[in-house]
Amino acid sequence: MKAVLHLVAIGVFLFTSIALGQTADGVQGNCPEPPLQQPPDCGTVQAQKSSRIQRKETVTVTGAFAPTPVEDVDRAVTVIDTKEAPLLYTNWVDYLAMDPSVDLQQRAPGDVQADLTIRGSTFGQTLVMLDGLRMNDAQSGHHNMDLPIPSSGIDRIEILRGAGSTLYGSDAVGGSINIITAPPSYSDLRFGSAVGNFGVNQEYGSASLMFRRIDEELDVARDFSSGFIPDRDYRSLTTFSSTGLQTGLGHSLLLLGYGDKPFGADQFYGNFNSWERTKSWFAGFKQDLGTKTEADFSYRRHSDEFVLLRDDPAVYENNHIDQSWEAAVRRHEQLASNVALFYGGEGFHESINSNNLGQHERSWGAGYVDLDIRAWKRFSFSFGTREEIYSSTTNQFSPTFSAGMWLKAGWKLKGSVGRAFRLPTYTDLYYSDPATTGNPNLQPETAWSYEGGVVWDQGGRLSVDATVFQRRESNDIDYVKSSPADLWHAQNIQSLNFTGAETSVQFRLPREQRLQVGYTGLYGAQQALNGLESEYVFNYPVDDAFVAWQGRLPAHIQARTRVGTIYRYQRDPYALWDVSLARQFNHVAAHLALANITNTDYQEIPGVVMPGRSVVFGLEFSLAKH
Repeated sequence: MKAVLHLVAIGVFLFTSIALGQTADGVQGNCPEPPLQQPPDCGTVQAQKSSRIQRKETVTVTGAFAPTPVEDVDRAVTVIDTKEAPLLYTNWVDYLAMDPSVDLQQRAPGDVQADLTIRGSTFGQTLVMLDGLRMNDAQSGHHNMDLPIPSSGIDRIEILRGAGSTLYGSDAVGGSINIITAPPSYSDLRFGSAVGNFGVNQEYGSASLMFRRIDEELDVARDFSSGFIPDRDYRSLTTFSSTGLQTGLGHSLLLLGYGDKPFGADQFYGNFNSWERTKSWFAGFKQDLGTKTEADFSYRRHSDEFVLLRDDPAVYENNHIDQSWEAAVRRHEQLASNVALFYGGEGFHESINSNNLGQHERSWGAGYVDLDIRAWKRFSFSFGTREEIYSSTTNQFSPTFSAGMWLKAGWKLKGSVGRAFRLPTYTDLYYSDPATTGNPNLQPETAWSYEGGVVWDQGGRLSVDATVFQRRESNDIDYVKSSPADLWHAQNIQSLNFTGAETSVQFRLPREQRLQVGYTGLYGAQQALNGLESEYVFNYPVDDAFVAWQGRLPAHIQARTRVGTIYRYQRDPYALWDVSLARQFNHVAAHLALANITNTDYQEIPGVVMPGRSVVFGLEFSLAKH
């Protein structure tokens, strides 16, 4: 009830702010946007021409085997444009709060050891990708958000909710996050700095160059904090390079990234004043081979140095180094004007060298095929299947089916069913410390996901997206214990079911304003553990809701505010309120971010306290050549 009252109060505040903003401006705003893309018989030719003129088409590469307009994807997909107002966000992770089905379980602000879950899944059941290349960590799912790319290097974030193993293989059980880069639009040089309480000190820079058939962007960021409490300091450095080249074969893309993140880890993994340092190296290459074929290759190396007691490292220390390789060839054929066939093969290799986990490696291959059909300019169908072949475990077969139907102008029904799976990490299998032990006999997790939803878009001014879903899981991997004195030990849980509903509403208003409301409700099979205490599975949000507003205020000020409330299973609900402001002055921009304005005490992971009220102020300098 408290959480609901928080949302109601802030909702009144937001609508008041909007009304004041409209009065101060005294204008009627932009013309309304046209509805979603429709079949020709759903509107007039004039409306279609207007749509092409007024509305920017958003293309997604996640949730389908080929780039597709987001309104034509028959899966639950969210696309977040990170270039729209970057000064209003202090870190790319903050954008994820705009999807209530995404639960960001943080241990510190930004991307310092954050866990990501979708639709109540565990963090290991969420696949993270960079331009479609896998970034999940072979050692531990905890490091999936440890990406060597600064916020300035990201163009957009695409979130696929539900099973994605047919598309991407292991780990895409609850959903997938795809971080998308893009070539620069013009040559540019920018750098900035920001300071705040808790000893926050940030510096970043970005340089991009366009020259004939070559484009290059280099991004660097440093983020430092002395910590809001002892042993919660962090010092992060990330660099990322993206190089594009157009040749006779097609487009070539080379991605290079490096990250170094030491941080205090007090209470992160139990009642210990721990310390940890991770480093990551990434190289990716994507090459078009004509117009129908693409070859991909990536390499990721990740190291993790963990000290259980920071003031006495000799007591217990872990050093892990894992490496992951990926290669793929993908092809598509246009069998008819409304029928497309996609197929390809992939190969993977993972290895780890650890003083705790030992030395292990595994390799596997995969093949997939998918048929997309568009019928009578109103219906769409997709049939896909994937076979993963392993030498050391059971092969995995992952089929999927999705369909969509336009009812009339602005209305679309869509739904899907699919199977997904996850391999246990090396930590799940072999890890041991004074509080935790792994299990080398773990079996892969499997799940069937079902979803159905409706999209309603009336001219772009008002859009509503609602989906109901269910996920039926087998052999879930969790850490459990029967009493407080026991060690956490990894175990397969035979059966878990999660059922939920998610909805998002977006209003576009004058003065470039946008009001968003989102809610996800989830019910899990709470009795599945038969009295055992769970470490991860039952930290899911039963209710997750937010209200957010973004727009332009008088004096050319950009503003954003968000209030979110979350109620986790068997824990008290809490609400968080953030506000950001930014102002451009020719080649200089100023920005101010206030987080947790109400100074709420909260924990996203049990036992790990989060910061109170924070304030960050910064300046950015830019020199662009269009």
